[in-house]
Amino acid sequence: MAAAAAAETTEVFRQCGCKGIRTCLICERQRGGDPPWQVPPAKTHRFIYCSDTGWAVGAEESDFEGWGFPFPGVMLIEDFVTREEEAEMVRLMDLEPWKLSQSGRRKQDYGPKVNFRKQKLKTSGFQGLPSFSREVVRRMGLYPGLEGFRPVEQCNLDYCPERGSAIDSHLDDAWLWGERLVSLNLLSPTVLSMCREVPGSLLLCSAPSATPEALVDSVIAPSRSVLCQEVEVAIPLPRRSLLVLTGAARHQWKHAIHRRHIKARRVCATFRELSAEFCPGGRQQELGHELLQIALSFQGRPV
Repeated sequence: MAAAAAAETTEVFRQCGCKGIRTCLICERQRGGDPPWQVPPAKTHRFIYCSDTGWAVGAEESDFEGWGFPFPGVMLIEDFVTREEEAEMVRLMDLEPWKLSQSGRRKQDYGPKVNFRKQKLKTSGFQGLPSFSREVVRRMGLYPGLEGFRPVEQCNLDYCPERGSAIDSHLDDAWLWGERLVSLNLLSPTVLSMCREVPGSLLLCSAPSATPEALVDSVIAPSRSVLCQEVEVAIPLPRRSLLVLTGAARHQWKHAIHRRHIKARRVCATFRELSAEFCPGGRQQELGHELLQIALSFQGRPV
């Protein structure tokens, strides 16, 4: 059995699911040439998100150290699950097959089959979220900002440094998926990198060093600026933390996981709720009701 498992693992590391311009360490080694991760980062100025203040603050020893700007729409809950719960969730995930995906990732999808370009979806094969997510979803609703959160889709992504796993900057769909994007970070810490490809500048203030209650007294008028397209905001994600993106962080700032920030195996479970179009009063409320009934049965297997 051990030999068979080892052979299966070796075979996984010989394959990849990359298409088009996407690459991972496996296909890069096969193709040869200069690996893309050696190209200098495109963003000139790095800011670090501070969960205590809700600000993005210039990195140490950078041109904008001590300066920052408000970065709304991010909620980070540390130690959302225990070590024991984390281990059991990943154990149950690994009992199900992982599919090869882009950029060195593996994935498990629990949700409807969706064609976002044509805005069509099918429920066939979708049996619900996995049983081990029932308690996770219940616990989410206990936190301010997650009241009434009812996910209709769960996507598990497996990142591994041996495969050079990453995910390019992107915005999640807003036709089917709703306002809150919720991700549970398991097995290792990482960094979520945010960027915004729009013209114009961000106004900077002297960064606050106190708690949000003291911001009114400490923030001064903007006196510096930086081109928005040259900024990357890094959101540190501790192991077992829950991240919620809403508002501008959800709809205006693209998010990515860079290869250099995957130091060990990382599993991410992302939960998505329905958009207004599929909620009561929306044009496709009946379909939305059907999707929720399936999802919250918690009887699913990966589709």
